[in-house]
Amino acid sequence: MLNKIISRSLNKLIVFTFSILIMASACKKDPKSSTPTTPTTPVVLPTRAELTKDSIFLYSKETYFWNDLMPSYDIFKPRTYANNQAVLDAIRALPGTGKPFWTTETDPIPREKYSFLDDGSVSTSLGGVSGDFGFSVFYNDDDANSSTPTEDLRIKYVSPGSPAANAGLKRGYQITTLNGRSGSSLSTSLNANVSFVSTAVFGSGSTVSMTVKKPDGSSQSLTIARATYSNNPILATKVFTVGSKKVAYIVYNSFTTNSRDALRTAIGKFQTDGASELIVDLRYNGGGSVATSDVFTNLIAPASVNGQVMYTTLWTKTMQDGNAKILANQPLLDANGKLRTDQPQLYGNGKWATYADINYKPTFDAGNVENFAKEGTADFKKIYFLVLSGTASASELLINNLKGVMPSEVKLIGRQTYGKPVGFFAINIDKLDLYVPQFETRNQKNFGGYYDGMVVDKSLADDVTKDFGDEKEALLAAALAYSEKGFFAVSTKGNTLSSISGMSVTEEKGLNEVLERNKFNGMIDDRPRKFKKQ
Repeated sequence: MLNKIISRSLNKLIVFTFSILIMASACKKDPKSSTPTTPTTPVVLPTRAELTKDSIFLYSKETYFWNDLMPSYDIFKPRTYANNQAVLDAIRALPGTGKPFWTTETDPIPREKYSFLDDGSVSTSLGGVSGDFGFSVFYNDDDANSSTPTEDLRIKYVSPGSPAANAGLKRGYQITTLNGRSGSSLSTSLNANVSFVSTAVFGSGSTVSMTVKKPDGSSQSLTIARATYSNNPILATKVFTVGSKKVAYIVYNSFTTNSRDALRTAIGKFQTDGASELIVDLRYNGGGSVATSDVFTNLIAPASVNGQVMYTTLWTKTMQDGNAKILANQPLLDANGKLRTDQPQLYGNGKWATYADINYKPTFDAGNVENFAKEGTADFKKIYFLVLSGTASASELLINNLKGVMPSEVKLIGRQTYGKPVGFFAINIDKLDLYVPQFETRNQKNFGGYYDGMVVDKSLADDVTKDFGDEKEALLAAALAYSEKGFFAVSTKGNTLSSISGMSVTEEKGLNEVLERNKFNGMIDDRPRKFKKQ
């Protein structure tokens, strides 16, 4: 639908341009004159590729969160860049007030890390449909104090209903052979080895083959084929007895739009089971739907905050001031990239609503101040979040919402989070979706801007040797121990990954960046919108 709309717009541009040329030619023609005319230089119309490059720049110019220092079109010259990604990379490297910059081993130029181009896969996965193998991997590097440390590749999670799940893979299985490679050729000793693993598991291959070693010592060889499946992001739930109280545990892997009822069911059951504390495992959750994050927040927030401010959305100033006129070319979509059929005719005259019609002022009347609206009767006295460097966006929004109203009752265990307090909606350009940060969120205490990530209360490594729900798994064990004793045990190991790993924090983060370089980290605004007064 959107591709047709964009195609029609491009066709109209071409037709309009030809019409101007024809009319101009007709006005100059004088049949009575015998004076020979000088041939004019033909006008070269822009190609579709050039128009796409133009659009990436022009949409960013009016909607990018750090657009205050962006140059003019004539200075930037988007058509001079080699391809679409080069245009976006140059925008990411431009200065901007308060703009965070990062560098990586593969890209030493300082840029922001949030903007990207997509082929529609994000909107599909946000709706709960995946098209991959359904598992992820990481390395277990045992105790740095060991005289014979070993390193091995492990399954770190498996999505329910996926090809990997159907093949019997489980978290904690050791991968001894991957696509024909084994032993040291799978180790982290060479960057090329890690890149091979990343491509094999997260690349575009149609199959992946492996041999795995299970906790009981047995081995299994298997080949998994890529497939499309309905993704259930709730990987595990459990209720533990800690002394005289019940502590609930949920592993939630993505804020999909199709998981809201499942969240309601899970939290409702925890309440029925008498759980008074909650452990939310977001260690691999890179974000997703803002509306789903709102639902989860309201399910686990205390009833006492009902009606209070949850968070405020601060859009790009150009959008707040109503000057992002280019958004009139973007029909209003839902979280799955479909036209919003609930608001098809904004003015009752057949005009479809566009993103230019939305009120972006940071006020309650404009719909950009979200209040708590408690769902259900769950009342958790303490909430523990298990997080890692891949915990991002909508996950961080959920945490920040609750830290704004119950700071002493919220504890973070694991590693400093990804750091993404900004979000976006998709801008459709021909066959691409452009995602550039357009808003930042701040909680009730006006806290936001955590671009370096959220600091944890207890620093621990991920323990990929054990399945979710295993009480001996490092992060879960720390939460249960705090629930029992009321404090975290003091660690004397400094900056290493606890007793289960010899890697440094920096090494762990670097590995995650390479292995999950294709993973979506984002916060997509899909809430009901309020429109500007006409």
